Amino acid sequence: MAEEKKKRTRQPNGRSTIYFGKDGKWHGRVTVGVRDDGTPDRRHVERKTKTEVAEAVRELEKQRDAKAVRKPGKALTVKAWLTHWIENVAPLAVNDNTMVGYGVAVRKHLIPGLGAHRLDRLKPEHIEVFYAKMQANGSKPATAHQVHRTFRTALNEAVRRGHLGKNPVQLAKAPKVGEYEVEPYTVQEVQRLLKAADQHRSSARWAVALALGLRQGEVLGLKWEDIDLDSGFLVVRRSRHRPQYAHGCDEPCGRKAAGYCPQKRRTNPETSTTKSRAGRRAVGLPEQLVDLLRAHRSAQDAERQAAGERWTEGGWVFPDAHGRIPSHREDWTQWKALLVAAKVRNGRLHDARHTAATVLLILGVPERAVMGLMGWSTTAMAARYQHMVDAVRADVARQVDGLIWKSVTDGPDNDGVAAD
Repeated sequence: MAEEKKKRTRQPNGRSTIYFGKDGKWHGRVTVGVRDDGTPDRRHVERKTKTEVAEAVRELEKQRDAKAVRKPGKALTVKAWLTHWIENVAPLAVNDNTMVGYGVAVRKHLIPGLGAHRLDRLKPEHIEVFYAKMQANGSKPATAHQVHRTFRTALNEAVRRGHLGKNPVQLAKAPKVGEYEVEPYTVQEVQRLLKAADQHRSSARWAVALALGLRQGEVLGLKWEDIDLDSGFLVVRRSRHRPQYAHGCDEPCGRKAAGYCPQKRRTNPETSTTKSRAGRRAVGLPEQLVDLLRAHRSAQDAERQAAGERWTEGGWVFPDAHGRIPSHREDWTQWKALLVAAKVRNGRLHDARHTAATVLLILGVPERAVMGLMGWSTTAMAARYQHMVDAVRADVARQVDGLIWKSVTDGPDNDGVAAD
């Protein structure tokens, strides 16, 4: 037995080895790849018995074959990886609007909630408990789901770069987003909104939202060069960003948020191309909307003349009274005022987009065509609206049933003619 322990047979290059060491323990070495400097990446394990070390070697070989071996070096924490990802990796792949959402998910939720965990020891159960705590503390299901998607994207990149074997977020149950998250306006509510909008200078802005389903940033980013009223279509090319700021003060101004700094400076562009290839799209205009836009352009010409030198020409379709592109906050405030004037239930501005999508599906427009009009890149988005479409169709069916199969026992109608 002693001779067997001391004997160490040399294996071909790259093969795993098991041997008994002078320290009285069994050791195993497995080549799992190549290091950054080109040398073999040999991993070492040690156990008390030969059986235990053989099992550890086999496990390392499985991870190697599955390309799930963590990179060498000190293990990262969740905080360390997320900080690196949000500052150096994510900005290379997505636009500024998406980065705003990523930043909130990472800095407000993920780092405070899970940042102390070692990245390679994070379990699905840790993540699921974190989601439950988020919602128990008042976060909406949609917020928790957004955090889930951000975390999944960040750890997918960690796996791709070898810092993590498998992504535990893929195994964790995502927070359920209830159907109430999508609540479009009814046709009657849309009619009341459009009627109330007629009293405002930018009535066409709300018609575009309710009829075409453009996102807020897409509407605010529209220029007249994007619209062909004679041919009856517009092209969505860009989106307006919410501003991001950095401190511009030479000495600390005492304001924690850079947006409140007296010398703040903007760090992102005012607009950029839409967030995906699917988002860059041509959208047909109904005749009524073409008429509204023609009237809107004429009114804007009058405003330009009245403003004189105070007018800042930017070519925007829906600027303020001096030609400048309005902020998201100003636009949102006008939407809330419109809801009050129309006596329509309070709702998000994004609900106007949901309304347009639902109407298209109810009208029987093919799903692929709806995806193109709405700028969706996956069919999963259309699926979110299907329960409402089915409900409306069922309601129509009930009305048809009551009309066609009206019971003859109901007697003659008001003209004395029996129902048929």
